[in-house]
Amino acid sequence: MGLESTMIRILILGGTTEARQLAKRLGSRPHFAVTVSLAGRTADIIDQGAPTRVGGFGGAAGLAAYLRKERIDALVDATHPYAATISRNAVDVARATGTPLLALRRPAWTPVAGDHWIEVADMDEAVGALGEAPQRGFLALGRQEIGVFERAPQHFYLVRSVDPIAPPPALPHAAYVVARGPFEEAADRALMEAHAINGVVCRNSGGAAAYGKIIAARALGVRVIMAKRPALPDAETVDTVADAVAWLNHVGSRSIARGV
Repeated sequence: MGLESTMIRILILGGTTEARQLAKRLGSRPHFAVTVSLAGRTADIIDQGAPTRVGGFGGAAGLAAYLRKERIDALVDATHPYAATISRNAVDVARATGTPLLALRRPAWTPVAGDHWIEVADMDEAVGALGEAPQRGFLALGRQEIGVFERAPQHFYLVRSVDPIAPPPALPHAAYVVARGPFEEAADRALMEAHAINGVVCRNSGGAAAYGKIIAARALGVRVIMAKRPALPDAETVDTVADAVAWLNHVGSRSIARGV
């Protein structure tokens, strides 16, 4: 049996630290051919440790066509916890094409002693949770979510994003920080103290890379307005890269045994 016939083709739906770590771990496995797919929402794409495609598939039908064309043997959904649309598409397409699917989902953060959280359904509720009196808020959000805060121009906003926001939103009192995580607690605490922040607005991303602001808010007694995660479809799920590697090793061994 030749090498080509024993290669296991894996598509990782990425955009997270875990997706990048998984791709790099699989790079040393001789029977795995890995491709990482990115939505392309950030301008500066960092090395994923594997061949990378950028851009959408054109919905579920486009993803299904890609899986068939590229003869993908296993699909891993390692997208951001808030990328609900692609996660739903992945489940539907895996079922329709018979492709083994694994969801790699980092656990959500949970409040601990000393945290002051206000949980909201979305950014519309987050704006309301800031209140009418002028506040000094730290918006640790994606570019697409900042515009809604134009409805509350009385507040000061510290806006942190991976890429510059252009054009900037109509926020008369704002400061902008362009940075990519991971973010350490000490740096986030210093940033919040420098801008006299009294409220953090963020999503429950989970993981360690963005948890610094939560620890800093706890230490400073600052409230956190936390957007809940969207409901995601049922799928076989793990929460660590090591478990994802083990699952893929199992899928790969079965495929090789069948002569794939």
